[in-house]
Amino acid sequence: MPATSPLIPVYAPPLLSWSTPGEGPADSMPLGNGDIGLNAWVESSGDLVFTIGKTDAWEDNARLAKVGRVRVSLDPAPALQIFRQTLSTASGEMLVHFQASDGGVPGPTTVIRLWVDANHPVIHVEIDGGIPRRATATIELWRTTREVLPAIEMSDVNFSHSAPGNQAQPTIVEPDTFLAASEEGIGWYHFNARSVGPRETLEHQDLAGLPEWCDPILHRTFGALIRTAARHSRTETALTTGESTHHRFDIHVLTKHPSTPEDWRESVIAQARRVESFPFEARRAAHQQWWSAFWQRSHITITPAPGCPDPAAATEVAEAWALQRFVTACGGRGAFPIKFNGSIFTMEWPEKPGGPDYRRWGPGYWWQNTRLPYAGAVAAGDFDVLEPLVRMYAGAVRDISRLRAERHFGFKDALYLPECVYFWGANFPESYGDTPAKNREDKLQLSGWHKREWVGALEFAHLLLDLCEHTGDEVLARDQLLPFALPALRFFDAYYRPGSDGRLCMTPAQSLETWWDVVNPMPEIAGLHAVTTRLLRLPESVLPPAERAWLEGFCDRIPGLPTMEVEGVHQLAPAETFADLRNSEVPELYAVWPFRLVSLEKENAPLGLAALDRRRFRGAVDWRQDELFLAVLGRAEEAREYLVHRVRLRGIDLLRDGSYPMRFPAFWGPGYDWVPEQCHGGVVQAAVQSMLLQTEGDRIFLLPAWPADWDVVFKLNAPQLTTVEAEVRHGRLVRLDVRPECRRRDVIIPPIFHAP
Repeated sequence: MPATSPLIPVYAPPLLSWSTPGEGPADSMPLGNGDIGLNAWVESSGDLVFTIGKTDAWEDNARLAKVGRVRVSLDPAPALQIFRQTLSTASGEMLVHFQASDGGVPGPTTVIRLWVDANHPVIHVEIDGGIPRRATATIELWRTTREVLPAIEMSDVNFSHSAPGNQAQPTIVEPDTFLAASEEGIGWYHFNARSVGPRETLEHQDLAGLPEWCDPILHRTFGALIRTAARHSRTETALTTGESTHHRFDIHVLTKHPSTPEDWRESVIAQARRVESFPFEARRAAHQQWWSAFWQRSHITITPAPGCPDPAAATEVAEAWALQRFVTACGGRGAFPIKFNGSIFTMEWPEKPGGPDYRRWGPGYWWQNTRLPYAGAVAAGDFDVLEPLVRMYAGAVRDISRLRAERHFGFKDALYLPECVYFWGANFPESYGDTPAKNREDKLQLSGWHKREWVGALEFAHLLLDLCEHTGDEVLARDQLLPFALPALRFFDAYYRPGSDGRLCMTPAQSLETWWDVVNPMPEIAGLHAVTTRLLRLPESVLPPAERAWLEGFCDRIPGLPTMEVEGVHQLAPAETFADLRNSEVPELYAVWPFRLVSLEKENAPLGLAALDRRRFRGAVDWRQDELFLAVLGRAEEAREYLVHRVRLRGIDLLRDGSYPMRFPAFWGPGYDWVPEQCHGGVVQAAVQSMLLQTEGDRIFLLPAWPADWDVVFKLNAPQLTTVEAEVRHGRLVRLDVRPECRRRDVIIPPIFHAP
């Protein structure tokens, strides 16, 4: 047996250093505190520039916009003969070193430190050393006049395929407003005096009338206030300090809803004073402590073992895992879930309207894309990252989904979750169709691409079950899981009728966007089995007896997993019957991932392996999840091959010609979605973790799909508040520490990794 010891080597998160300045946002580094995110770069002039994103900066047209941009200049400008720009993911900071060089002799060093306080809504720019200089912080806005966008994206409220520029009505972007300069600082805000989308879409789809509903766009105000404690002069757009070798600018960022401009101004000043009441150095220490604790939740270090054919790949994959997790932590702990198409790190793009506010596909949430940045969060121990997702889908979206089931079908205590929704719960107008729900018999959306793609509710319930099992949080299970999962199951039981065998005959239906007009689709059937079985494992303190009895009866009405025979081989099928092919997903393997009903240790694994080997569509890019299928079925070498290809795939636009390389290694995309591509990186994180650790019930499968010629030291999380730390060297497990120790007996280790 391997030695048991907690003495795992100390983990060192990635440290990225660049020796030349950049030219624009494509050369930016990300920073953030989970809610406020920066794209930061240094130009050849020596200016530091950063755009500010925020998870709740929804503008008048319900588009998730940037807050603004700030430029910090020094006078005299620093010399760039010796230049170093470093991103410390260990502390969530960017450091810029400028140094003159005279005949090879280095001169005084000037250092800029940029960070977003992990615990407070403030950005800090610190400048130290060198010669005495003036420093100027300048507000740079692009929403300066009222503008009609020439074209918009699919989920924008006014989108229409048939209208010129894809706009059924003009999409008007309102300008930002500068604050009057005062002793409190300089700043700006965007005030939504109007709201385009929420009320209209809900009324059109017969979903209006919830008594607690409040328009989430109208009177939302977001912006920032720039302050300095130093002696300074100011204009409406610039703050300039006197000469000194030390300068500091504090940028306080606030979204308030509902609000007025005056109320917002008073609130942001009060927020700034409240933050500044805590000693600065204590706040810096707490910020660094937050990041230190973050990297102790989980970590992975991969190095090539002797004889590894591609030694560089090991460290590249480890870095990609860490950098994606860093990006998620920077932009995934705010008021709303991560936008798969750019998160809060979107940037200006050639020939795209709206400056850095542009994002392909628009402001909506597609579940199949939204889930992927979260696929690895539970095993990583990043439970806080899941809070915005739970808050939205188990909150406003759940309430509207229940109302939808009642208004559209008359089903009480039931819900169905469309694939495509806004954060307030309505379908996209382009998907739903022009005719109001009240005026038509078929109240479902008209677009066939996801008309009956209803697996999202089951996947979300499955993810909630993961979270509840890992944390042991019974309050979450009672208050969030059951009120979502039970109505989701009841919808299928009410919508479909039993066949001659007493099981539901699920038609009309579809299997993802790929197969239309099917009978008994694999994703929904696998989801029904997985969620129902796991709910029945909940303790009596969580699941009431009446609900348990209903679930036990419902189990008998769920159809079996669809299978088929191909060239004499029995395998999983995308549905019981299917013929109308429209897209390129692999729905038959949803029984493998995410639902893990077919997996490496089960007797039915050959069904999954046969489907895997004969899958029609393959790939390691964007939302494709082949690495996860491969990992769950124990295919270590193929999983590695796909994963390495994904990590090395940079800057390819799959929907347009061209390559758009980003300087930051984990700003993948555009892919199918946008830059930075969160689906692509989400699969990287989840795949690496699934190759190292998988769980089911009490069992912990260690190294289920790990290549023997990759050495690894890691810490990951398992159900029942369990942590697993291990080290593999030269194909042998040499160290294992499981906490609590009683869970050690539940760990299953492949024989090839046993220590001699």
